[in-house]
Amino acid sequence: MDEDFDIPAAEDMMNDDMDLPDESPVLKVGEEKEIGNQGLKKKLLKEGEGWDTPDNGDEVEVHYTGTLLDGTQFDSSRSRGTPFKFTLGQGQVIRGWDLGIKTMKKGENALFTIPPQLAYGESGSPPTIPPNATLQFDVELLSWTSVKDICKDGGIFKKILIEGEKWENPKDLDEVLVNYEAKLEDGTVVAKADGVEFTVKEGHFCPALARAVKTMKKGEKVVLTAKPQYGFGEKGKPATGAEGAVPPNSTLQIMLELVSWKTVTEITDDKKVMKKILKEGEGYERPNEGAVVQVKLIGKLQDGTVFVKKGYNEGEEPFEFIIDEEQVCDGLDRTAMTMKKGEVAELTIAPEYAFGSSGSQQELAFVPADSTVFYEVEMVSFTKEKESWDMNTKEKIEAAGKKKEEGNALFKVGKYVRASKRYEKAVKYIEYDSSFGEEEKKKAKALKVACNLNNAACKLKLKDYKEAEKLCTKVLELESTNVKALYRRAQAYINLADLDLAEIDIKKALELDPNNREVKLEYKVLKEKIKEYNKKQAKFYGNMFAKMS
Repeated sequence: MDEDFDIPAAEDMMNDDMDLPDESPVLKVGEEKEIGNQGLKKKLLKEGEGWDTPDNGDEVEVHYTGTLLDGTQFDSSRSRGTPFKFTLGQGQVIRGWDLGIKTMKKGENALFTIPPQLAYGESGSPPTIPPNATLQFDVELLSWTSVKDICKDGGIFKKILIEGEKWENPKDLDEVLVNYEAKLEDGTVVAKADGVEFTVKEGHFCPALARAVKTMKKGEKVVLTAKPQYGFGEKGKPATGAEGAVPPNSTLQIMLELVSWKTVTEITDDKKVMKKILKEGEGYERPNEGAVVQVKLIGKLQDGTVFVKKGYNEGEEPFEFIIDEEQVCDGLDRTAMTMKKGEVAELTIAPEYAFGSSGSQQELAFVPADSTVFYEVEMVSFTKEKESWDMNTKEKIEAAGKKKEEGNALFKVGKYVRASKRYEKAVKYIEYDSSFGEEEKKKAKALKVACNLNNAACKLKLKDYKEAEKLCTKVLELESTNVKALYRRAQAYINLADLDLAEIDIKKALELDPNNREVKLEYKVLKEKIKEYNKKQAKFYGNMFAKMS
């Protein structure tokens, strides 16, 4: 036929529910299956490419031939020599098409058999399609342009012109570099800028830009259709400088390109140590606690004063330090563990993780008290501390013993958090001892007992009573008569207000060691706590009965 049939929508059927699954049926060439439960059938004629399929809102391009069941052809884009384009899922075509083409891959060819209720129903489409006609369409999906409703409220539609690289998207804290041009619906340019940098969370120009870049990949280029709520709303925007006026309730067309971005991460949960990556590192490896790292670094105050510079002078070796040995400030120590070889980053470190309330004399200048400091750091190289899976049995026991001694030294000077980490690492080295010999198992058991007990002491100092209780329980699983474990677990129970459990542990400890002075003193504390608790209970019930009477 010569007329452009264009598969118009059957208007009286547009609002019915589409009770069909989203996923594409798995078909072999020549196989036919029903899609959903409304009688739509699909027969695969030719495999498509990849795994992706178009979605509602995408602009698809197809070739097709439409016939009645008796073979009568009523339309063909192939005969016209021009592919047919339409927006999927918007009711621009019959429902059988909207539903069937969603299951196709690029380059796929399929035959769809479409029942009347998903085509032109009882009325048909005179003169070419009779009433209640089942139709067949031989469809080839040539390509599609992805158009996404990125806010899921119809406020911003994104049409991808150029696909981006990899899979990552910028996050709220990241600094993005973009090019953009914004137009009104009549084509009037209201803003245009290249090489604009902004933090995603803070946004730029209008809310649509920040919303859109969070869905984009590096190098991606898109056209946004931004409704007023993501533009300038009911008030619009007056002309300012190089930017034109935006009338109230205007929809904007925005050409947007995400050139690149710098990843910004929170190193500490309290957001007081921040890292901005200036240059990505290599691979996936990062230093661990105890690793020896070599870095180039420049440290500055807020006014730009350089207080340290290492590794940048000609012939100067990179600065070397061991992670978690307090050889640099805490913020730099923590950040180094997140960096890859070759990575360059800019750090912002609050006083709590820098040089605190006392300040510090550094290589080139004094850092005043309560100063936020800024570092630019390049991770030149690092040598990780050997992990347990790279060690033989002897090495594991030696490493555990070394970590225990380090923990003891830290405990003696009141550095309980760092001491606790050492004890934890010691236990990890020897945690799995199924391959150990009998003598090695004995040594490992003694180390586990000592490290868990010492770690429990750290947790008591840090007021982490629940963890202290768990560690003592681990010791008692290995040695049920360990007096120190019973004593420290009782201390944890007292602070957790589990007085009955505390009393059981104290009594058992005294049975095992009746003359233990520390246990006796703790029993006195416990008795006072029990007496105080009983008084409160008596007073509570006395008041309750008085009210009742």
